[in-house]
Amino acid sequence: MNSQTRAKSSICWINDEDWFNFGKDDAWAKRPKKPPVQDDKAASLYEAGYREGEIEHRPLETVILPNLLCKIQPR
Repeated sequence: MNSQTRAKSSICWINDEDWFNFGKDDAWAKRPKKPPVQDDKAASLYEAGYREGEIEHRPLETVILPNLLCKIQPR
């Protein structure tokens, strides 16, 4: 397939940025690499995202508490 890979048998499409972000998310969550095997370009983007995720920290997430807006670092 090309830069837009069909996600399994669902009706959604995964674009280049999605593959990059999936790689970063897996690295941040300390999951093993699982690049797509059917699409070389998607696998390359996933790998690049994973490498970036290994050296870059997950952004702070915003949590809304009653009468308080806090920034927390995810665990």
